[in-house]
Amino acid sequence: MTESAYEELQTGRLGPATFELLRRLVHQVRRGTGFAPPEGHTVWSDDAAYDVISAMLSQEGAGQRFVTVCFTQAADEASLERLFLTSIKNFLIDEAKKTPRGKLRRRIARLMGEDAAYRKLKGSPPRWALADHAEGAVWQGDLDDLIAQAAQVKGVGITRWNHSGPTPQQTVHALMAILLSVLQYAQGAVREEELAKVLEARFELLAPARMTPLFADEGTVAAIVEQHAATTAPDPTGVEGVAEDIWQRLSPNERLLLPDLDKDAHHAAQLLEIRQGHAALVLSNLKTMLRDALSADSDPQVVMAALLRRCSKAAS
Repeated sequence: MTESAYEELQTGRLGPATFELLRRLVHQVRRGTGFAPPEGHTVWSDDAAYDVISAMLSQEGAGQRFVTVCFTQAADEASLERLFLTSIKNFLIDEAKKTPRGKLRRRIARLMGEDAAYRKLKGSPPRWALADHAEGAVWQGDLDDLIAQAAQVKGVGITRWNHSGPTPQQTVHALMAILLSVLQYAQGAVREEELAKVLEARFELLAPARMTPLFADEGTVAAIVEQHAATTAPDPTGVEGVAEDIWQRLSPNERLLLPDLDKDAHHAAQLLEIRQGHAALVLSNLKTMLRDALSADSDPQVVMAALLRRCSKAAS
């Protein structure tokens, strides 16, 4: 007969039965809470679960002590499982709080918690609704739909993003405007994790600026750049000024997409390493902005060449 984890620990051994129980419980916790996989893993797997267990066992000042504490408090296998489950959940919560998204979640939770217009639902995972939403109403739609709704909110932006201390008032206004719009659209409670992802997508809060070498389609883009790159004369037409104004208004992701305007959303998603729905919005907004910015007073082709030269310089 196979020895249980409780029986195994009675002999003073941390053996295969205990590791198997911990593995199973890690998966149980992550399925019920939506925690991201540990660093080094893009998806949850047994290897990811064992990495979590290893991290728990190697905690400075704790280590295997959590196993001993759980065992001494347990009366049987069932109570041992419950104690392990609580320990794993608390560990994953602590780890999530250390991540940039975890910090963003704590910030928006504090802001919504201080505003009577928002209401936090009881239970796990944390969900937020508007105070006037029907009791029990929960958003069941796709994250991309919430991201698309956030993209429709105009006139808000974040120019200062501090990682500690009070949140600047303009930033608070921008965050709350998006949260309000998204929750009104959802007509029900949305998971705190998903609200954080919407804000990341809308303001690119956590994405580092990334640049890439200039891509050219059959030499077309490269030819335009080369045609004007040698120009060293003054800028009497103001083209460089127009290009610089547009460049400063572009987000890091939009700058990254400039050389690939003729590509589709699938390509953009791979290039930006984001969801395809979000990539499609970034690409669409970029094209719309360029159409509006490239006025008849300037040669659009020359302005685009100046913009593409900036891409080349940023990538070098």
